[in-house]
Amino acid sequence: MLHRWSLTPAEAVEVQAELRTRLSLIWDNRDVKTIGGVDTGLKGDIAHAAIVVFRLADLKPIEGVTADASLVFPYIPGLLTFREGPAVLAAWEKVQHKPDMVMLDGQGIAHPRSMGIAAHMGLWLERPTIGVAKSRLYGRHDPIGPERGAQVDLYDRQKPPQVTGAVLRTREKTNPLYISPGYLIDVAHAVELVLRCVTRYRLPEPTRWAHKFAAGTPLSLADDAQPRLL
Repeated sequence: MLHRWSLTPAEAVEVQAELRTRLSLIWDNRDVKTIGGVDTGLKGDIAHAAIVVFRLADLKPIEGVTADASLVFPYIPGLLTFREGPAVLAAWEKVQHKPDMVMLDGQGIAHPRSMGIAAHMGLWLERPTIGVAKSRLYGRHDPIGPERGAQVDLYDRQKPPQVTGAVLRTREKTNPLYISPGYLIDVAHAVELVLRCVTRYRLPEPTRWAHKFAAGTPLSLADDAQPRLL
């Protein structure tokens, strides 16, 4: 257990600062056969998390689970994990096929304290994690080209500035995504894996389907997958 979840905002900031010292962003060239997508929605005072596990080779889903947890933390930008994290961990406990890699809807180290939900959850899950965000939380970047696959570096606001991720256009005529490593991966490999998981849509399949599954859309598993939809 990294920390308790019942914290004040000031205590949460202190926890983020301490956890930042534990982050490793070095990719070890591990073999990735499965990849999970995580998304969380809110229903009143309940956080509802979904995790969908895909085979990377053919992007076929093999498992999907959901779990709920009571909200114990207020909405404060930059402290999202303390609001959604307990539900994600509850869903993770249900996953039978623990994925080799996890993508989360949110930020990795592209965060004022380098501790977005993907970085934070990476430490809890002890897996490489990638933040796949639909909007920018923190940092700056140059203009990005209009074509699919165009990308530019995302920098923090330090001096000298450091690269914290990439702004990636996955489809023409759509807004780009903000990709940042969370844990046990670097920027280049995070972008590579996201692109491998993009098909016809703006979002990579793991987080796209985690969002849909959390909202109640049925998940059709691969023909050879053992049924497990919870």
